[in-house]
Amino acid sequence: MRFSIYQESKKGGRKVNQDRMGYLYTRDSLLMLVCDGMGGHARGEVAAQITLQTMASIYQRDAKPLLRDPVRYFEGAVLAAHRELHRYRAEHSLPEAPRTTVVACVVQQGIATWAHVGDSRLYLVRGSRIVERTVDHSRVHHLLAAGLIRPEDVRDHPERNRIFNCIGAFVAPTVEVNRPLALRNGDTLLLCTDGLWGVLNDRDIAEGFAKTTVMRAVPALMETALSAAGHDADNCTAIAMTWSGSESVEMVPPTEAPVSTLVIPDGAVASTIQIPRAVDDPAEESLSETDIDDAVAEIQQAIARSGKLIDGK
Repeated sequence: MRFSIYQESKKGGRKVNQDRMGYLYTRDSLLMLVCDGMGGHARGEVAAQITLQTMASIYQRDAKPLLRDPVRYFEGAVLAAHRELHRYRAEHSLPEAPRTTVVACVVQQGIATWAHVGDSRLYLVRGSRIVERTVDHSRVHHLLAAGLIRPEDVRDHPERNRIFNCIGAFVAPTVEVNRPLALRNGDTLLLCTDGLWGVLNDRDIAEGFAKTTVMRAVPALMETALSAAGHDADNCTAIAMTWSGSESVEMVPPTEAPVSTLVIPDGAVASTIQIPRAVDDPAEESLSETDIDDAVAEIQQAIARSGKLIDGK
């Protein structure tokens, strides 16, 4: 496989970044994950981190080098994360489990399959148009779909953050999975939290990827969103991947720091997870580069210990 990929997360105007993101790939499969810890509940950053670790661990266990059934993977991994959050609640004697949304996408053999819980979104941008987009599991989406509010009312609606489907709630989440879709060369998949899409409209996002690379588009879109949101900007996180198709050894990779999975040994999983250390005290959120490196190493070690966060064991 050949693709260009870029990820970034910014705290915005909040004291703590409760978003988490990451991607992993084998020679024949790619997984992208974005989680948004729910700030209305305690330890949202913990929920996002545990979900990221759990889903990554199961992917590493099962992608050999392909996932046999991406739909079954999504459903099983999300429910495993849900159980882990309730285990965390019990171990820490919390009145309720931390909660998070998630959006995830697997690309195999040129086919993209994605799933989401909550209001973290996936966009498929083709040319200068958005051809696919996830539907939020939110109160505001229902009001919009019923014609009770206008699209321009969404951003400032008092129930904008009311999510009815998430990981860690008292009831198990419903995992919404799309129909598998064949990618075309040049297609871009964007996974993001509401810190990005809640400020930018679909046209902003589509035009942001037109005639430029993901390495340039993502930082520009995030800067636009954060500037527009002002001092109270939400955490803003995005992963974007532009598909360049399958490859043979003779093919020359594209420019702009591409990924070529031909360099991955058989049976290996490459990963990059950009994630700060979860902290209970927001005053401890300021991290040095060494702290961040240590946190990344911890997550990568957790992924390597595949199977320990699985099946509720």
